[in-house]
Amino acid sequence: MRDASLAVTIADVRAAAPRIAGIAWRTPLIRSAWLSEVSGATVWLKLESVQHTGSFKIRGAANAILQLRETRPDVRAVVTASAGNHGVALATAASLLSIRARIHLPKTAPITKRQAIERLGAEVRLSDTYDAAERSGYADAERSGTVYISPYDHPDVIAGAATAALEMFEDQSELDTLIVPLGGGGLLAGAAIVARDRAARVTVIGAEASASPVFTAALAAGAPTRVAVTDTLADGLAGNMAPKSMTFPLVRDLVDRVEHIPETSIARAMRELILRDRVVGEGAAATAVGALLDSGRALEGRRVGVILSGSNVDAATIEHLFHRR
Repeated sequence: MRDASLAVTIADVRAAAPRIAGIAWRTPLIRSAWLSEVSGATVWLKLESVQHTGSFKIRGAANAILQLRETRPDVRAVVTASAGNHGVALATAASLLSIRARIHLPKTAPITKRQAIERLGAEVRLSDTYDAAERSGYADAERSGTVYISPYDHPDVIAGAATAALEMFEDQSELDTLIVPLGGGGLLAGAAIVARDRAARVTVIGAEASASPVFTAALAAGAPTRVAVTDTLADGLAGNMAPKSMTFPLVRDLVDRVEHIPETSIARAMRELILRDRVVGEGAAATAVGALLDSGRALEGRRVGVILSGSNVDAATIEHLFHRR
């Protein structure tokens, strides 16, 4: 495994933790009895699903906004593209600092995420797909001269997201495996930076929806490459990454492996989390649990931390899950 030329360091992560403490909550790390039983591992769930914005994204958004306000105190507006959760998070952080936010979303974004953004007073602009929304967001920022804050390809966003993993090791120092949802790669890259700072070897696994095999294709090709993205319950993970995203070399150099998770496994994980742990996990979060379920007993005897990244899922989707079996 090669050493990444780190755009983000463990020092950046440690500095982010106290910076965002007034905005992002420290979330619980709970032991899951049923996941431990089925896997033969001791499994802990990091409940970013109970963040006040419903996902871990507030960590990165808050860090980026606070850093921006420090370096550019005159900034009055920001723009981004998002599948939904980063948009909610950025709108939240921006509103706390009286900064306007403009969020480019795909039309497929869950209504619960769109409504949350609008309630926060941010402007929403819609595109047909996430990829189109990202292109529109970049063009908007360039045209208007507004600061663009990527949901994943931004050092302060990555450092902020990584504080979730930092908390996990503070609560359970003997974790030897991390399973992390993988979309644009910001959370996985950040978690891997924290893991590689540990004295003992930690295995880091990325869980990618089969419907959006962005990193699988990029790792095979040696560089980001566009893939066809199809509908998925893990809407928060769907979409291609920026061609020169800093997350690609971080994931390539610091992560042990990326696993493909089919829709059936994501759906099963969403249902079982509700039934077994009484926890709501959106599709993106359930993808990491699906990776554990699909692994059988391969992680037997390990101490596994799974980041349950968010809970922003429409009620109709949950209802459909329990009628599709």
